[in-house]
Amino acid sequence: MPPAARRDQGSAAVELVLVTPLLIMMLMFIIAVGRLVDARMEVNGAAMQAARAASVAADAAAAGPAALATAQAALSSERVTCSTLAVFAGTSDFQAGGQVSVTASCTVSLAGLSLLPLPGAETLTATAVAPIDEFRDQALVLSNSEGLADANSAQSPTAAGVPCRAAARQHASCAHQSTESGD
Repeated sequence: MPPAARRDQGSAAVELVLVTPLLIMMLMFIIAVGRLVDARMEVNGAAMQAARAASVAADAAAAGPAALATAQAALSSERVTCSTLAVFAGTSDFQAGGQVSVTASCTVSLAGLSLLPLPGAETLTATAVAPIDEFRDQALVLSNSEGLADANSAQSPTAAGVPCRAAARQHASCAHQSTESGD
């Protein structure tokens, strides 16, 4: 064996020992980036779901709690653990045809990747906007009028034996029934 070949013996093992920690650190960095991207997508999705829940809430006061509950449920179902979760529902335009915006901020921990000099936590923030149905007030009136028609059955044409088809022009509680039946 030539003298140069003897000097190279075992050098592959030494190189492998030196390169392996770098490869492991690179793999851990890729995992950390993947975790952040996944968590960011889940926070975006939670903000969208929370905005939708806030837009169908009964009123502006109920929109905030509905958004928070929906964001918590969406993140927990995707196994995203937030050390702090803040959800803000902007309800300044909470009216029929308006919109509601929700901002969700979630602080996720990177403690599982402690071999890398990464920050211990990252705060992810997403904002989503959802429209409020233009016919919301009319739908609420119809659903309330159904309940009121039962309570005030003496004034209802159907309770008096008059079919709604004939009384549709005369009584407001029959208007929704005539449009539903197609008459």
